[in-house]
Amino acid sequence: MLILLQHLAHTRSGDKGNTSNISVFAYEPEFYELLKAQLTAERLKAFYGGVITGDVLRYEVDNIHAMNFVAQGALGGGVSRSLCLDNYGKALSAAILGFKVDVPESLRGKLHGQQLL
Repeated sequence: MLILLQHLAHTRSGDKGNTSNISVFAYEPEFYELLKAQLTAERLKAFYGGVITGDVLRYEVDNIHAMNFVAQGALGGGVSRSLCLDNYGKALSAAILGFKVDVPESLRGKLHGQQLL
């Protein structure tokens, strides 16, 4: 079943210059394994549909069931160069919560919140 990321994880973010830092923290260890398989650097970049113009690197932090994505060229030149207020790091981390993850039915009971699409 396809489930929005918001039911599997929460996010944090930051920005510096034209680089965004997006961290994804799985609510459950089982979710983390699904996220590692499905939320790749390439798929994260594609999700934003051209907003991220540079490379995206993914760092896995297995002991806390988290991944950190560093996206270059993600902020329209940076806070002081862009007129688009919605491109800052916090907006990017909120948007990724809409990423769809294929979750086995057996994990339905561990999902957080209303999960039907």
